[in-house]
Amino acid sequence: MKRLITFRHAKSGWDQPALRDFDRALNDKGKRAAVTMGRHMRQIGLGFDAVVASPAVRVVETLDAMFDGYGRRPAVNWDRRIYLASAPTLLEVVQETADAIGTVMLAGHNPGIEELVLRLSTDTGEEEIRARGEIGEKYPTASVAELTFDVQRWEDVGDGGGHLVRFVRPRDVDPALGPDRLS
Repeated sequence: MKRLITFRHAKSGWDQPALRDFDRALNDKGKRAAVTMGRHMRQIGLGFDAVVASPAVRVVETLDAMFDGYGRRPAVNWDRRIYLASAPTLLEVVQETADAIGTVMLAGHNPGIEELVLRLSTDTGEEEIRARGEIGEKYPTASVAELTFDVQRWEDVGDGGGHLVRFVRPRDVDPALGPDRLS
């Protein structure tokens, strides 16, 4: 059994338009969301053996804040291929994971993360259909999806072979972290 956790970076700022996209940092709400999601993952026992992530500033800062909330700071394999990657590229990264690793967290960007989760999972039950619908509507920043695969080797992970166990958005944990509403 293999388990994949996908984690989209938290909300980043657009207050410095001259900055390269790669260098955009988190805004305050994004930092709060990442810490909150880290605490939530710890509380529900969502563990991982390895982390592979985009080296973009907003992903680095997301993981730093999430690890603060999680209470553990594992080593991260920074992989430039994940920066703005498509689902096929992300799948290649997953399939290259060492088989000794049972659970890997992949931290990156949309639309690739969303497309990967939808590509790998199937509609096998009411909860999975609901979660896939939410993901298809929007995979918000700082959201986490957990998929399991009945395989022994990561290279055998493929289209439709996963079970979507959960999808958690920051607003599901703390409603104040939901979308900003105009009055």
